[in-house]
This record gives sequence, structure tokens and C-alpha cells, in this order.
Amino acid sequence: MKASDFDREFDEGKDVTADLDLSKVRRPAQEQRRVNVDFPSWMIQSLDREARRLGVTRQSIIKVWIAERLERKVS
Repeated sequence: MKASDFDREFDEGKDVTADLDLSKVRRPAQEQRRVNVDFPSWMIQSLDREARRLGVTRQSIIKVWIAERLERKVS
């Protein structure tokens, strides 16, 4: 498909996902990297209690809280 045809179909609101090669899609700045952080026991217990209350994992709550804090710093 020519780029002009693709653009036209997209602009017309047609679903063009079938025409895309999604096998190599990347989300810049969204790649996962592993880090290790040591927390005191009391912090782990508090994180686990809050995670259970919200029905999420410890890792999820840590990610959300750090993301919230970072977003406030950027704003």
C-alpha cells in the first residue's frame, strides 16, 4: 500500500492496523528495566497491607506511587 493511500484511509477513520507490521513496535521511554531497591521490613509490611487493600501486587503499588510522585515533579 502506498503511503498516500494509507494516510487517506487513516484520515477517513478506517482501521489501518491490519496494514501495520506490529512485530517490532516499541514505546519509546517505556522499555522495562529491572532495579533492586532495599526497603526496611516495616515499609514492606505497609506496602503489602496497602497492596492487599487495593487488590494489586506490591510491585504495582510501588510503580504507581513513584509515577505519581514523578508526575508532580514534572508539572
